[in-house]
Amino acid sequence: MSAAAPFPINPALIRAIVIAYSNTKLIADSVMPRVPVGAQDFKYMRQNMADQFTVPETRVGRKSAPNQVESIGDLIPASVFEYGLDEVVPVVDIKNAPDGVDPIANAAEFVMKLILLDREVRVANTVFAPANHVNKLTLSGTSQWSDYANSDPITALLTALDGPVMRPNVMTIGRAAWTKLILHPKTIDYVNGKGGMSGGVSRQQLADALELEEIQVGEAFVNTAKKGQTASYQRAWGKHCALTYRETPTEASRSTTWGFTPQFGERISDTIYSKDFGGLEGGYKTRAGERVTEVVSAPDLSFFFQNVVA
Repeated sequence: MSAAAPFPINPALIRAIVIAYSNTKLIADSVMPRVPVGAQDFKYMRQNMADQFTVPETRVGRKSAPNQVESIGDLIPASVFEYGLDEVVPVVDIKNAPDGVDPIANAAEFVMKLILLDREVRVANTVFAPANHVNKLTLSGTSQWSDYANSDPITALLTALDGPVMRPNVMTIGRAAWTKLILHPKTIDYVNGKGGMSGGVSRQQLADALELEEIQVGEAFVNTAKKGQTASYQRAWGKHCALTYRETPTEASRSTTWGFTPQFGERISDTIYSKDFGGLEGGYKTRAGERVTEVVSAPDLSFFFQNVVA
């Protein structure tokens, strides 16, 4: 393999790049945390919510035994899926690369970037799908938060947060909706008490005011045009807002959470040389990917606002 290129390929370096690669603008892993699973096919526990909130008789007589309780849940079968891409780097590109440039490493990073953007889109579609929420409301006209004269987003949010049996602790909102929300006079008035006429509020200020652990703002863009057509860039996260209850479950715990991401194994990385692609001297095929799936485990622990701005 090394005879085909002017320098040796370092598989450990490529693997390290793929495993460590992250994009700080992507929020999928925070909204639906990753949880390791031991096999591609697995089961997760969906507990009976009523059992968690029904108080049995706990008083014990002098010679009697305490009442017995049982936590009942359903084991739900699920499977992770494989997501991956290849990029071919011709040997001639490696030979022509400027000093300090590693085309193989660049290819691995680029491929992983697309894998994670694809995941961002999947998670956005999952979080902003009305079918994944028991509690939901579609806004229109004067109720939309872009109508500063008539709408009241603070009352709407506080009312929605009080609905689920476990109060949501995370807000996920698209950038366009977020900008309108933080500039809304009633938002500014609620947070700062300044009459709500000017300025804005920070993410942390609003999170504290609403008693949320975190506010996640989806900013990613994605090109929705087909290959070869003029690019059409759109936000991966639309003009919606979801309030979800988030814990990071493990296989050994009974954590309750609106949704999570089972992941089987580490990210996949590989680089192989072949004369069957890459021009006269052949090339290196760099592959990167992962095995994950997105699970909505408790759709009643959320509230979804659809079309919060015009």
